[in-house]
Amino acid sequence: MDEMRRRHANVRAALARDGLDAAIVCGSEYTGFEGAVTYVSGFTIVHRYAYVLIPVDGDPTIVFPSEARYVGEHGDSAIADQQFVDRPGAWLADRLRGKRVGVYGLDYVMTVRDYAALSAAAELVGWDVEFDHARAVKSDAELESVRESVAINVDGFHAFRAAYAPGRTAAEVMAPAEKLFVERGCGRLTMNMVLVGAEFTLARSGTTLGEFCVPSLEVAGPGGHWVEVSRALGAPSAEVSRMLEAYEEYYDTAKSALHAGATAHDVHRAVSKGFTERGYHLGHVTGHSIGMTMIEFPKIGEGVETELAKNMVFSMHPHAISADGRQCLYMQDTWLVTENGGVPLAGLDLRIW
Repeated sequence: MDEMRRRHANVRAALARDGLDAAIVCGSEYTGFEGAVTYVSGFTIVHRYAYVLIPVDGDPTIVFPSEARYVGEHGDSAIADQQFVDRPGAWLADRLRGKRVGVYGLDYVMTVRDYAALSAAAELVGWDVEFDHARAVKSDAELESVRESVAINVDGFHAFRAAYAPGRTAAEVMAPAEKLFVERGCGRLTMNMVLVGAEFTLARSGTTLGEFCVPSLEVAGPGGHWVEVSRALGAPSAEVSRMLEAYEEYYDTAKSALHAGATAHDVHRAVSKGFTERGYHLGHVTGHSIGMTMIEFPKIGEGVETELAKNMVFSMHPHAISADGRQCLYMQDTWLVTENGGVPLAGLDLRIW
């Protein structure tokens, strides 16, 4: 409860700063989008969706659609006021009429029917960036959860590596890792893929792995904090070997660049330099804050002037793509920001295994 009160206090301080009367935090069962509700309530969505209402003054409420009474373990919620209603948007509109409300998930998560009811009653303000900034600095309790997730992810990588062999299907190779993730408490909070060429694909039985394999492993452990750790496997081409040189430069640079006070833009420029100088395209975002939602702000990218702070956690994964678009290198690490630089939490050698 102390941790939850800390989180709510950070959200309320941001609401007051931005001249808002309340926040609505949206979450759905879509993988990676349920975590914001977990962050402010402790509740994990298993089915449908939910909202958490946090007023500047007063107690929070968690709101569920009554068409699916069971949407998770309701006893896990740290919020005592739990409402089951036919139309959550209409219920919220009655309580927020005339108010100015920051909404996390306005563009991607809130249902159309709830938006229609709410927007007619209150001024809705997109508040994704501001909410994420309010939760970007992790507490000691959160960092403990992050480290547990990292340990699970690393063990899952080794399970994937042990199963990998050219000619095996992606499903065969990913299965031991997914089994481990479920046994270690990740539940449904996994999003694991492989790259074929430069494209991400699900680990299906129709995908046969070759002499070189690039897995993408993303999991959240029992504490609900997402992490990303992976390494490429097998025999790289000459082109990919050149990409590895740039990866080695990025990894060394990040250890000094990811320090408190640096901007996300400066970090992006520093870690991407080795790739762009070699003429590679950068595909997926260079890096992003990561927590109970898989991808959070700030992103490590061009023009993002947000200052990093001690105990922020970032997933870093430069996506180097060859000029012809046919080859790539993509390896993931979860980094902790300190006063003096970045600390990679996995402890895995940066190499092609």
